[in-house]
Amino acid sequence: MTDAASRQPADAPAVLDAEVIALAGKLFDAARAGETDALSGYLAAGAPADLTNDRGDTLVMLAAYHGHAATVAELLRHGADPNLANDRGQTPLAGAVFKGAEDVLGVLLAGGADPRAGTPSAVDTARMFGKNDLVARFEAR
Repeated sequence: MTDAASRQPADAPAVLDAEVIALAGKLFDAARAGETDALSGYLAAGAPADLTNDRGDTLVMLAAYHGHAATVAELLRHGADPNLANDRGQTPLAGAVFKGAEDVLGVLLAGGADPRAGTPSAVDTARMFGKNDLVARFEAR
C-alpha cells in the first residue's frame, strides 16, 4: 500500500514539503491574479500573510505589482507588512509606482506603507520616472 497512512516516517517530510510548496505556489498565483476571495480563505485558515517566494517577493508585492488593490487591502487586513522589501530591496509601494497603479498606491499608503522604505524607495522611483505629482504626495506625508 502507498497511501499516506502507510508511508515510512522518513517519507513524511518529502511529501509534506511537496504539498507545502504546491500550496505556496497557489497562494502566489492567487496574489498575482487578484483572486482575493481564494486568498482570503487561505489566510483565514492560517496561511502567513507575509509569505515570500524564492526572490523575497511577498504576496503583497505580487498583488501590488499586478495592480490588484482589493487583494492588497485583504492581505493588509490579515496583517501583511506593506513595507517588506524583496531580495532586491524593492517594496510593494515602489512596485506600484513603477506600474502606475494609483488605486494600489492609495491602499498601500492607507495601510502604512512608507514611501522612503526600500532601494530604490517609492520616492526615488517616482523621481526616476518623472512622476512629480507622486514625489510631492510622498514628501507631504
